[in-house]
Amino acid sequence: MANVSEFVSRLSMKVAVITGGAQGIGEATARLFIKHGAKVVIADIQDDLGQAVCKDIGLDSAMFVHCDVTVESDVENVINITLAKYGRLDIMVNNAAIVDDGKLSILDNDMLDFERVMRVNVTGVFLGTKHAARAMIPARRGSIIMLGSVSGSIGGIISHAYSSSKHALVGLTKNTAAELGQYGIRVNCLSPHFIPSPMATNYVQDHPDKYSKVYTNLKGILLRIEDVAEAALFLASDEARYMSGHNLVLDGGFTVINPAFGLFARASPIE
Repeated sequence: MANVSEFVSRLSMKVAVITGGAQGIGEATARLFIKHGAKVVIADIQDDLGQAVCKDIGLDSAMFVHCDVTVESDVENVINITLAKYGRLDIMVNNAAIVDDGKLSILDNDMLDFERVMRVNVTGVFLGTKHAARAMIPARRGSIIMLGSVSGSIGGIISHAYSSSKHALVGLTKNTAAELGQYGIRVNCLSPHFIPSPMATNYVQDHPDKYSKVYTNLKGILLRIEDVAEAALFLASDEARYMSGHNLVLDGGFTVINPAFGLFARASPIE
């Protein structure tokens, strides 16, 4: 009888590209994917940090390629290098994103700041998906994962630019899943709740009253970066082989209940 505690590799022989993989969710995802047998290419603009992560993980399993996701030639180059080194691309994680200053009034929002967020968070994901599909279509297999947010499902959480960008990713997920399914390629979106990541540090400091107690109706559990990586692992693995066009919301019930209204919101838990 097999030992039930024996580790099972879920991405054995798989090759993954992770944009924005030098820190935060991207780094945690890279480390977890490698733990499960994948070879990982980290694509990021943070050269020193990305190279340091790869060295720490092990250069036999991870490599770094400089990539600005808003520059198509950079994205194309990452995919070409991946194919040249490994001969395949199985998983594309479009994780790279930025957040703006979060001016609460739309009257104070600047068009250039809005467009900058959309270039990284939407155009960058579009380019990553496009060139991943180029590599995956001939192989007739692959998993593309967009990193969304709960702010792509409801409003009033974060800035207009960031919320708009994450709503757009849900649409891009559905549209590309509808097209690429005929080639055996799955496209899904992963939308976590708020996490105090490096990207969000300044945002939290600017609005401490709004993010000191983030609401969830799942008590006793705090969302960690590692939880998001685990969800990405599921979407990338064959366990999710029939899942495509789906927005997997990782939010502890945040988007399913209004905390100010409803029987369940007001009821006292049974001791």
